[in-house]
Amino acid sequence: MKVLVYPHAMELGGSQLNAVELAGAVRDLGHEVTVTSEPGPLVQRVVDMGLEHLELPAERRRPSPVTVRRLRSLVDERGFDVVHGYEWPPGVEAYFAAGRRRDVAATCTVMSMAVAPFLPADLSLAVGTAQIRLSVLEERFQRRAGGGRHAGRGFDPGLVNLLEPPVDLAANRPGHPTAAFRAQHGLDDPADAGLLDVVVVCRLVPELKLEGVLTAVDVVGDLARELPLRLVIVGDGSVREQVEARAAAANERAGRRAVVLTGALGDPRPAYAAASITLGMGGSALRALAFGRPLIVQGEDGFFELLTTESSRTFLRQGWYGLGGDGTATLVRILRELAADDARRKDLGDFGLHLVTERFSLEGAALLQEAIYLDALERAAGQRPQAAREAVRTVSGVVAHKVRRRRQRRRGTVATDDFNALTKRRTQR
Repeated sequence: MKVLVYPHAMELGGSQLNAVELAGAVRDLGHEVTVTSEPGPLVQRVVDMGLEHLELPAERRRPSPVTVRRLRSLVDERGFDVVHGYEWPPGVEAYFAAGRRRDVAATCTVMSMAVAPFLPADLSLAVGTAQIRLSVLEERFQRRAGGGRHAGRGFDPGLVNLLEPPVDLAANRPGHPTAAFRAQHGLDDPADAGLLDVVVVCRLVPELKLEGVLTAVDVVGDLARELPLRLVIVGDGSVREQVEARAAAANERAGRRAVVLTGALGDPRPAYAAASITLGMGGSALRALAFGRPLIVQGEDGFFELLTTESSRTFLRQGWYGLGGDGTATLVRILRELAADDARRKDLGDFGLHLVTERFSLEGAALLQEAIYLDALERAAGQRPQAAREAVRTVSGVVAHKVRRRRQRRRGTVATDDFNALTKRRTQR
């Protein structure tokens, strides 16, 4: 197959890292894979992997008829069999670029915590958790059930696939070198010998991340007066100054450098490997497991939970995230427990490494992705009686969404990561 992979962005982040790594793994199965995207830090990763990169303009509407035409011309010129968009705007553009051709298939992967309801129901879709897949299926079934004499027609659960965020276990593994990272960021000061580093790797943005990061800063700043803890925050973003200010206050309370901000790292593996304890959500949480360290899963509205044999069942169902909890009190309890017990930390780290190895390998995900592509091609070659109706519904849904966003911007309430912003509202129903 000839596959065109289209990530939604190219800054460091979970969905786009998955897109790039999975593109390379599918290539390694013997397929011809090309990546198209706007410029960004991850483009160099694409080039280093030996994948061809085709650039899209950074300043463009999303989704855009211009991008659809560009993708369609690439399909015509280069003979791509599959156009694969990550997150909803590239997914919509891939769908219209493929059109009704029987020799080209469109697929979409959504690793956000919510799926745009106007994505075409006849678009091959992959989501990252069993709970989200079930939610999409329920929504689509209800929509079809309310369709009068057409009720139930066109509902195809096989179009919604579960593809959990994969981890490259060859690249991410225990024992990765850390000396240069620790020296660069002053983590080896003799006065700090014996400190346990709690490492979080994330974008410093308001959506999803900020609340938990600020809670961790405050908690470690307070506990550092009695426990050998240090929080290392790896990442950058629009709220970095806010995090830095809170970290400065925490360090003043602790009387030492209890919170360290390193900025973004092109290669965060040394940070994961340097951790004694990891904190994170989504793909970052899974990547942390590959280094054999205990993991505290972060969510929103005060959610923190230690990964254990018991809690793993919840995360395998709903994803590496949660909503609601005691916030500060919970994180204090977990960090006290881990700081006091070396054997407990090792056992939990070993469990996490076993879990990610058995269930989240990149090689296994590549085989599943290959199967999704083949299924999408087979479906494209058949009859698609709902295609025209789905196209109209999707265009109407996108327009309505854009109008809502414009109104929100005028009120100053719009979120940048719009469908992740739906997570709380949908979960609380």
